Amino acid sequence: MMTLTFEQGPIRPPSEANSLLIRLTRNCPWNRCAFCNAYKGTTFSVRTVEDIKKDIDTIAEMCRLIGQVSRAGEMPSELYQANEYQVYHIADWLAHGGKTVFLQDGNSILMKTADLIEILEYLKKKLPSVERITSYARSSSLIRKSVDELAQLKEAGISRLHVGLESGCDEVLKFMDKGVTAEQHIDAGKRVKKAGISLSEYVLLGLGGRKWAQEHPFETARVLNAINPDYIRLRTLAIVENTPLYTKLQQGEWEEQPDEETVKEEKILIENLGGIKSRLLSDHSMNLLGEINGRLPEDKPAMLKVIDHFLALPQAEKENFILGKRWGLYNRLNDLQDPERHGRVENTLNKLKSQGLLEATIANLKYQMVRV
Repeated sequence: MMTLTFEQGPIRPPSEANSLLIRLTRNCPWNRCAFCNAYKGTTFSVRTVEDIKKDIDTIAEMCRLIGQVSRAGEMPSELYQANEYQVYHIADWLAHGGKTVFLQDGNSILMKTADLIEILEYLKKKLPSVERITSYARSSSLIRKSVDELAQLKEAGISRLHVGLESGCDEVLKFMDKGVTAEQHIDAGKRVKKAGISLSEYVLLGLGGRKWAQEHPFETARVLNAINPDYIRLRTLAIVENTPLYTKLQQGEWEEQPDEETVKEEKILIENLGGIKSRLLSDHSMNLLGEINGRLPEDKPAMLKVIDHFLALPQAEKENFILGKRWGLYNRLNDLQDPERHGRVENTLNKLKSQGLLEATIANLKYQMVRV
């Protein structure tokens, strides 16, 4: 009996947690960003349309078999031969409605437009419940496609593209070897918007370090204002070993900002966002202030109020919150009002400070969060 299995990659956006994952390309074609180790040591390749269609056929068959389980209460023998994780993944996807698909890996949009259209049409034919199809995309690849090509992909089924903007500051982009300029980011974003595709732009807080602490958020806001993306998703930098940025940090070529300075950077970013109607989301546990969520421009004052609340705290309370958040005991600023948690964090904080280990411990906790 043939084993039912299909190929999947390792990564998807947090917002695609309930999406079916289908791999179109393997790894990242650029793979040089100084801060990223997601695909280090791997080789990029584009899968054939034929192989991707076979995977879609397998998924459709697994959906059919799982449907028999739910109706008859017995598991078809074919599922015993299937990949256990993938059976669970598809069952969970179906339980959430079977409506969303994320195309992996890091830059599937660079595939030939005709091939992408063929895959999208086949996917919708075989899995008719699908309503939304999304993918990662690099700006450098998007500017190689015309607005008409992107509109064709929209018509074929692409609903949203997730783009790693990271920064709008050319100095930062160059230093981090992002392989794209601020103006190319703007060009790419505008093409996606003109094609009618929903656009999520990801901003990496702290990427400018101490040297570009002002330029990074200010220029990033300028680029976002020019694009007017549907979503601005905030991420916070955590230095990961075995990356070029870690080496630069160790050699003194780049200096990391502490969390409090990153919050000040976040304030500069939000203050300078204007003339856009994006939804700004802090939808990652790495972000210190998870409350920063809202629609621009109407929710801008409320978001800045959260930041000002943190910055106005006594230094001891800031340190308590930072450690508690990185430790996983706090989720929001108001959690500081919980005496039990506050006391627990305070005891640990005092011990770490007396041993000179506070900064190293916070850095390690951030590193552990990235690895999860």
